[in-house]
Amino acid sequence: MAHTTPPNDSGFAPLDQPVRVRAGFSLTFDVPYPTPMLFVVQPSDRLGATGTRQRIVDQRPLGAAEGIHTYTDVHGNLVWRTVAQPGTFTIGHDLIAEVTRRPDPILPDLRKQPVEELPDETIMYLLPSRYVDSDLVSAEAWDRFGHVLGGWAQVQAISDFLQDECVYGAGSNSSTTARQALDSKRAVCRDFAHLGVAFCRALNIPARYVCGYLPDIDITPDPVPMDFHAWFEAFLDGQWRTFDARHNKPRAGRVLIAQGRDASDVAFTTTFGSARLTNMKVWADETGFDTTLDEPPKPRLF
Repeated sequence: MAHTTPPNDSGFAPLDQPVRVRAGFSLTFDVPYPTPMLFVVQPSDRLGATGTRQRIVDQRPLGAAEGIHTYTDVHGNLVWRTVAQPGTFTIGHDLIAEVTRRPDPILPDLRKQPVEELPDETIMYLLPSRYVDSDLVSAEAWDRFGHVLGGWAQVQAISDFLQDECVYGAGSNSSTTARQALDSKRAVCRDFAHLGVAFCRALNIPARYVCGYLPDIDITPDPVPMDFHAWFEAFLDGQWRTFDARHNKPRAGRVLIAQGRDASDVAFTTTFGSARLTNMKVWADETGFDTTLDEPPKPRLF
């Protein structure tokens, strides 16, 4: 994967309130023997609902990402594929993205489409998946939210409930399902996203898991070290709409990396062997329109 500068004309309408985000990561592994690995870590140009868009202004590989094989998966995500060689293996990515400065839109009048009206490609997002055991929260979903009228209102009611019900903090692991996170009442962003997706699917609203970068734009900076972030999208009135049960308030500057049925589709790394992650650095910050990748980023690091 070479250092590339995408053309200025991406085919998307200009943003009325653009912001540029410098984002990226570096991962270091201890690899005992040649190990096949996948990475879902590279954002791409995207056109979203209500005309929003994401444009990758510039990007470059870091470490072993140089010359890596890439392909596009069934969800439209860019996937890196490589074989890590024994020893210390470091891989990363650095980019500048242009996105809207407007916070996530609030559209309270959006309707919920009947299942029979949904596009064929959304049906998979109604079904249970590896970490989204929506069948196990179905009764609770209808008891708590079945009386709420309107599609947006139901999904917002779910986010409000999760914000009140679950304490943000460690308590889950890479195998924790939505039902298990709900029972523990402790959740990180991954769990909040899985829970939002699970309740939506139980209510016959297609929903998918999303991962990306979320910089601290137009808010008080969070002192916690930067990490990848997860949120979810619900399919309402013909479009995918953004919800973030972890924060439960509109945020600006999201840089979307990938979406899928759950975290198994968009894990930032999948290892077919025993490579051990020893160091992780992530950055995502507002930057100037004159910034180039030749300048070192100023991230909050682990």
